[in-house]
Formats: sequence, C-alpha cells, structure tokens
Amino acid sequence: MAAMDKRLARRLGLAGKYVLLLALMVVFVGPFFWLLSISLRGSGNIYSLRLIPEDPTFRNYTETWKNFGLWRPFVNSVFVAVFTLVLNILFCSMAAYPLARLEFPGRQIIFFLILSTMMIPFQLFMIPLYVICLNLGLSNTLWGIILPASVGAFGIFLIRQYYQTIPRSLEEAARIDGAGEFGIWWRIMFPLTKPAIATLAIFIFVGNWSNFLWPLIIVNDERKFTLPVAIATLSGTFVDKTQYLAAGSIIAITPVIVVFLLMQRYFISGINLGAVKG
Repeated sequence: MAAMDKRLARRLGLAGKYVLLLALMVVFVGPFFWLLSISLRGSGNIYSLRLIPEDPTFRNYTETWKNFGLWRPFVNSVFVAVFTLVLNILFCSMAAYPLARLEFPGRQIIFFLILSTMMIPFQLFMIPLYVICLNLGLSNTLWGIILPASVGAFGIFLIRQYYQTIPRSLEEAARIDGAGEFGIWWRIMFPLTKPAIATLAIFIFVGNWSNFLWPLIIVNDERKFTLPVAIATLSGTFVDKTQYLAAGSIIAITPVIVVFLLMQRYFISGINLGAVKG
C-alpha cells in the first residue's frame, strides 16, 4: 500500500512538472507564434488571437523588404554581429588565458577588477564612451558600434573558467616540445574551448544583433542603421500596417534562432564545464 502511494505521488509530481512546463511554454512561445500569425495575415482582424490566419500570405515579408529597403539594415546587422563576435572570441580568449594558466603578481586582483565592471550599468558610461568615439572619428560608423563591444568581462570570465578545466599536462608537454605561450594558447588551449566559445558566441551574437540603444546613439545615417533601429522606424512609416511590423520583427528574430539551433549542442556543455572551477 505504501509503495502504491509513493508511485502515485511520484506520478502526480511528474504530471505537475509537465503542466508547469506546458504553461511556461505557452507564456514564452505563445507571443512568438501570435507575431508569426500576424505577419502572415493578408486581411481580417489583425489583432485576433487565432494562431492560424484565414488567408495566410508571405506578401507582407516581400513588401516590407522591398518598400522599406530592409536589406541594408540587415546587412549592417550581419556585419556588426559577425565582426563583434570574432573580436570577442579572440580578445576574450587571449585575456582569459594568462588569468587562468599563468602565475604573476596581482592576477586575482586584475580578474576581480574585470568582473567588477559587470556591475556598472551601461547608462553610466554611455556618455563618456560616446565622447571617446566622437574624438576617435568613430561616430556615425559601424565600427563605432563594433569596437566598444569587442571585448567583455562576461566572455573573459566564461572562457577563463573553461580554461581551468583543461589538464595542465597538455601545456607541460607543449613546453617540453619548445612551444611558447602564444603557441600553447593558439594550438592547444584555443581549439579545446569550442563549447565555451559556442556558448559565448550565442550570447554575443544575440546581444549585438538585438542591441538598440548604442546603435541609435552612435549612428544617425539611415544607410548605417542596424535592424533593430530600422524596425523601430517602421512603427511610424507603416502606422496602419501592423502586418509589416510583425513581418520585420520575424525577419529580425530568424537569424538568432538559426544561430542558436546551429550551436545548441555546445551550449549546455559550455555552461556546465565552464562553471566547474572558480
């Protein structure tokens, strides 16, 4: 009897977990499917809660892409996201290696100072950063968006934690063979951090692809707008065409989903293994 009660309690607990997960899925995924439904509607009540439109059409996507010239902001966003991603992977990996594997005075102090920058809101140093970019001639350029975001404390922390999980015997063997520190980092350590790099890539790509505030501040030329800034102007251009706004939003979301699907197999392992040592 007691065994049956335990099995019943276990099944009820499992059923409760599934119900909770289903409710969370509806809360988080439901708005996306509703947005997708709006983007496919050709006529009828735009704000209807039905997910399957009466007359689905892809005309909203083609008209938004053609009439608003969304291809240019899309290319700008790809340029910014890709270069920011590459620079972050290189600079964060190079900064994390000595903090994780080399012994020198003040190493821990430097690491904690880098981590402390994560507690400073962007709004506090936004104006000084803008003045620096203005003096360097980076205002109203895509490089003015890229360079300030080319390295971050979170990326250094993530890759440093992962470096500490790699056996030191690999470095010792490389040093016996005559490899220098740069060669050890580039040929041994860097290739072994694929899970951490993939995890960082997802965060960096999503963060820079959807970044709105800094591109809005540093760029005022419409030809250099990124996708989030360009889509924000759709609300004024197509005030009576909610379908166009929804279509533009789906276009902006799609690359993020694709990147995550391509790198998801590394994501969990990068999070778990990168947090083993502190």
